[in-house]
Amino acid sequence: MAFQQGLSGLATASKALDVTSNNIANASTVGFKSADTHFSDVYAASLSGGGATQVGIGASASSIAQQYTQGNITTTSNSLDVAINGAGFYRLSTGGAVSYSRNGQFHTDANGYIVNDAGANLTGYAADSTGKIIPTTPTPLQISTSDIAPQATGATSKGVAAVLNLDSTQSVPGTAWTAPTGTNTPQTGTYNYSTATTIYDTLGNAHTLTMFFAKGTPTAAETAAGATGAWDVHFQVDGTSEANVSSSPVRLTFNSSGALTTTMPIAGFSVNLAGVAADLGTQNNATTPLSFNFNFTGTTQFGSSFSTNALSQDGYAAGHLAGLSIGKDGIVQGNYSNGQTRNLAQIVLANFADPNGLMAVGNNAWVETSASGQPVVGAPNTGTLGVLQSGAVEDSNVDLTSELVNMIVEQRNYQASAQSIKTQDQIMQTLVNLR
Repeated sequence: MAFQQGLSGLATASKALDVTSNNIANASTVGFKSADTHFSDVYAASLSGGGATQVGIGASASSIAQQYTQGNITTTSNSLDVAINGAGFYRLSTGGAVSYSRNGQFHTDANGYIVNDAGANLTGYAADSTGKIIPTTPTPLQISTSDIAPQATGATSKGVAAVLNLDSTQSVPGTAWTAPTGTNTPQTGTYNYSTATTIYDTLGNAHTLTMFFAKGTPTAAETAAGATGAWDVHFQVDGTSEANVSSSPVRLTFNSSGALTTTMPIAGFSVNLAGVAADLGTQNNATTPLSFNFNFTGTTQFGSSFSTNALSQDGYAAGHLAGLSIGKDGIVQGNYSNGQTRNLAQIVLANFADPNGLMAVGNNAWVETSASGQPVVGAPNTGTLGVLQSGAVEDSNVDLTSELVNMIVEQRNYQASAQSIKTQDQIMQTLVNLR
């Protein structure tokens, strides 16, 4: 019987050595999870059952259990490299066949799909044309390289906003304001200060909106309402006639504390783009007039120098896709040349009731089995699923020091089992030599 016991010891030690060698070989494999060999003893079956004197007939390798402990996170220079910090697996699709992986080394293929080195498609939720993520059945993620459409100023209620300080010590200009026509510029000495901002039409064309501030004298009605200071704001677009801006001029009044008393925002501020194009001798096919709200809320009249504290507007030009970024929630965001961002997709993760029930199929991937249970799929950082880190990968969780020690132990076990066979052989030889 010692022969059989020794042979089983050799087999199990050899199996354990195989597992250890595989761990060591994958010490640098991204997303690799090390495995342990589990052993069990073996007893002969008997109709009469066992007893206190029953002797085992060896050992067997009962299972190879993978250890899904977290690996270290290492940063990379590829924004599509993604590391999972916590539980979960990437959901991959190859010709419709679904597999799961912890290897987050991804790139885009010729068709814009996010794939791994084996060509498997990363799956997740797609976004609509407005950037809204639509949680449905996960599908292969494809990154659109289309330009982002322009947005005209005034597309939202924000419109144009300006926060300034108008110097209360300034005098009323000595020369009366004369509205410029054609491409004439305002006469020097007819205003105290000017500033400009960029606005956009429906085609994404940029236009320069210039504001000229001329100190005025409050009217009797304005004085009765508590105004002690007044300014007229005249507007020009692209240096053309003031008549192209229907709301020009705008009257701003201030109280004795320097606070703005004019009701804001100014609704329906309008620019005649056809008139602008005619003055410039060009053509513009954008929607005209261009209407938006204009808001001077926060503007003051203090006894300090003119200052432009903030200028903003809600339009932008068309933009090219300049780069990608991935958030900890798995949302893939496009960064465009016009400074805008838009959600393009969301990576999903999957988890299992028993990850040890998954079957390894190579290429850092596992597939579902009846033992693992069905996957629970969701967005990262929800439920039990981990978070993602872009520009990073999860290293193998192999501990080389432990594996090298295990190799020594397994070698000793192998030698000891071989020695038991040798000893049994010597005993048998002694019996054969009896006469």
